[in-house]
Amino acid sequence: MPTEITEKVHYYLNLPNQFLQLNQCINKTLTMHFKGYECLNCSSHETIFRQGFCKKCFFESPQAGDWIMRPELSKAHLDIEDRDLAYEKKVQLQPHIVYLALSSHLKVGITRKSQLPTRWIDQGAHQAMALLEVPNRYLAGVGEVALKAHFSDKTNWRKMLQFNEIEAVDWTEARNTAIDALPNDLKPYIIHENNLLQLDFPVERYPDKVKSLNLVKEENYTGVLKGVKGQYLIFEDNTVFNVRSNEGLVVEFSFS
Repeated sequence: MPTEITEKVHYYLNLPNQFLQLNQCINKTLTMHFKGYECLNCSSHETIFRQGFCKKCFFESPQAGDWIMRPELSKAHLDIEDRDLAYEKKVQLQPHIVYLALSSHLKVGITRKSQLPTRWIDQGAHQAMALLEVPNRYLAGVGEVALKAHFSDKTNWRKMLQFNEIEAVDWTEARNTAIDALPNDLKPYIIHENNLLQLDFPVERYPDKVKSLNLVKEENYTGVLKGVKGQYLIFEDNTVFNVRSNEGLVVEFSFS
């Protein structure tokens, strides 16, 4: 879901030839109907395997290479191809940010500089701070690996969706811990200014007990939309639907 920040995060749902402003749909009844699959790469109607790709594309497309999830495996800076060197250079050889973000708890992550603050919004982070700006994805991966000894690199999505369970963070202490843990060759890339970002999500009611919707299994669902956080739609009956993890599904939406 594309996003933008004003006082609150604003969410948009891309539809064929138009888009829907989801903030305006909160407290309305949403019906979803599963209709099939469409691979994000080849547009085939084969069953989605992972990350929105059919099985063939997941193992062949450069958009699903191992370096996507494990940036320390990036090799474009060495002129070494994984699946498509031109694509890998385009994505890997650009400024990347190593950051700390508070979603369910404090975590470390990396993203392309051009993806901020979208990446933090997608993770449901209420606060986030950039630590390093490096010239390529490989160096960002090196920084992330070093910081994983001190910070988690995973988001507990259930806790993230239950607002009352988010921990308090001493950001000065967290930043100092992170800086001390970095290899010396990454310290020239430290961002020195205080750049803590606060995010406010459009949620009127957080779930008491999270129920994840498997739309492929259920085929149909109807519920009152109470908010959007991360890439999750949150409904009145505690059901949540992860839009990102269901990429590649063809879904019919209707509001009333």
